[in-house]
Formats: sequence, C-alpha cells, structure tokens
Amino acid sequence: MYKSIASLFSVVFFVCFMMNLVIFHGIQVFVRTLFGYNAHKVSIDILNFFLLRCFNLLGTRIQFNNNFDLPTDRPLIIIANHQNTADIPPLIWYLRKHHLKFVSKKELGKGIPSVSYHLRNGGSALIDRNDPIQAVNEINRHAALLAKNNWSTLIFPEGTRSKNGVPKKFKTRGIKTIIEKTPNVLIVPITINNSWKFNRWGNFPLPLGIKIVFDVHEPVEPSDNLSTEFFNAIEKTITDAVVLD
Repeated sequence: MYKSIASLFSVVFFVCFMMNLVIFHGIQVFVRTLFGYNAHKVSIDILNFFLLRCFNLLGTRIQFNNNFDLPTDRPLIIIANHQNTADIPPLIWYLRKHHLKFVSKKELGKGIPSVSYHLRNGGSALIDRNDPIQAVNEINRHAALLAKNNWSTLIFPEGTRSKNGVPKKFKTRGIKTIIEKTPNVLIVPITINNSWKFNRWGNFPLPLGIKIVFDVHEPVEPSDNLSTEFFNAIEKTITDAVVLD
C-alpha cells in the first residue's frame, strides 16, 4: 500500500520536476540572451527554489546547518560527499549568494533541459574523463573564472554517487589544481546525509518523507603544502559526519 501511494506521488513529482526544467530552459535562454549573466543567475536561483518545492510534494524535508559566515568576497571550493541528484538543488539555493558553479562530466552538458544549458553557459567546468589535456585546460579556465569573479565551485570528489550512503574514496587532483590556480580561495567541507534513501527502490517510485541534512563544516584555508595528509583531513571531516541508518 505504501509503495502504491509513493508511486502516485512520484508521478506527480516527476511531472512537476520536468515541467520546471523545460519552462526554465526557455527562460534561461531568453534572459541570458537579452540581459546577460546576472539575469541568468537569478533565473537559476528561482528554478531551484521551485525544484525544492517539487521535493516537498514527496514530503521531503531539507535541513541546511551552517554556523559559519561564509565570505562572498573570495572564491569558495565546496567539497561534499554525493548520494543523489537531490543533493544539488538545495546546495544551489542555500549557497546562492556565492554563485555556485560545478565541475561535472562533459556528458551532462547536453540533453538535459535547463541543466545542460546552465552547465555550458553559467561558468561551470565540463570535464572529459578520457582526455587529460582537455580536463586540465577546462579546470584552468574554470579556476580563472572563479578568481576573476569571486565565484564558488562545487566538487563531489567521489566521482560518482554513493547509492548506499557509504562514502567512496575521494579523488583530489582536480581540487588541488583549482586551489593552485585560484588565489585567495577558501575550502568549505559539507556532509550530506540521507539523500541516498531516494535510491531505495531504484529510480521509481521515490520514497516519501525523507529528511535530507546538510552540515557545513568549518572552512579550511589552503595549506602551502597540499599534501595527501591535507586532503585526507578534509575527507575525514566530511565522511566522519555521514550517518548510516
């Protein structure tokens, strides 16, 4: 019975979610073409506000815990574990004043309404994992934009989602490059809990009443020596706060 009810609400969710992506794809193209970056950025903020309302249709609750006054006058590298696509809209919304960008695989740069357009045109980096030269050039371009505009970037160093919540080993080469190429950058570790539970029955239906929790940890100033131990400490901060139940 519960699964049948979840199926009904999941259909409503997916319809609303896709409608928002399609509608805001057109809005993004229109406002960016006529008014430029700032208008495009506002459209992304509004889109993600409505995407969060879509999750509310499933009874999803989102708790974003941040006890730190994160600066807006310097670039941030947001480093987080990754459990589900549901991780992304809350991060964009709650960190909207920091102009959040992404380091993503190039395949996401086409085929997804709103998402692909934003990744291609909003300042993010699209990486070809099979082309190291392209990846380095793209990371360097991305870092230059962060430094110039005091934008922030989100990196999921596991490289893929954890479908059971157990963190995968972090890959830090891209993070190290951005730190080296972005003066005055600040690292902000974030732990995400419970969004993996959306995978409980695969892609459909989606469970009801999940509470996703985001915990922002104390920001870290980059070390002059970007050693393995430095990155291991950041990884430990994030993964030690993962709760599996």
